[in-house]
Amino acid sequence: MKNNTSLRTIKEEDLQLIWEISYGPKADLEWMKYNGPYFKDPVETWETFSTGYGKSLINDSMSKAIVADDKIVGIVTAYWIDGNLKQWLEVGILIYDVSIWGKGIGNVALSLWLKELFNQFDYLPHIGFTTWSGNKGMQKIGEKCGMQKEGVIRKVRFLNGQYYDSVKYGILREELV
Repeated sequence: MKNNTSLRTIKEEDLQLIWEISYGPKADLEWMKYNGPYFKDPVETWETFSTGYGKSLINDSMSKAIVADDKIVGIVTAYWIDGNLKQWLEVGILIYDVSIWGKGIGNVALSLWLKELFNQFDYLPHIGFTTWSGNKGMQKIGEKCGMQKEGVIRKVRFLNGQYYDSVKYGILREELV
């Protein structure tokens, strides 16, 4: 499956499907246990998604659909940590269906996304992401894509009565393979 993984611009007609696989009644919400669960984000309704976050994804150069075997399976995103300065870029990746985790799709998608962003922002020397110590899968994806663990902020993420570390990964343009 991983050889058929690509990224593409999210179109308005994709929103319903993205909502269905991420938050819809038949969605596998397991992904929410790893995507910053300490923030306790709600399961979005179609109305909230289609007029808010989902709408912001349409034709946005800072987000793409992950397509595997001609089917949208997730999204990649990017955002500026430093706002209008636009010197510190971080990325995110979500694959919604747990049954396809561990099949290399995330590795391919993140590698493609990093290459695309380094091309889009040809002045940037560094791209990173932040995860937490409870998300081993994200840490493995980063490492497989050549990213370095750059920082650990110990015991700042509180979930279910326990503290976890915040973990930062990054890659320099010249390290990209």
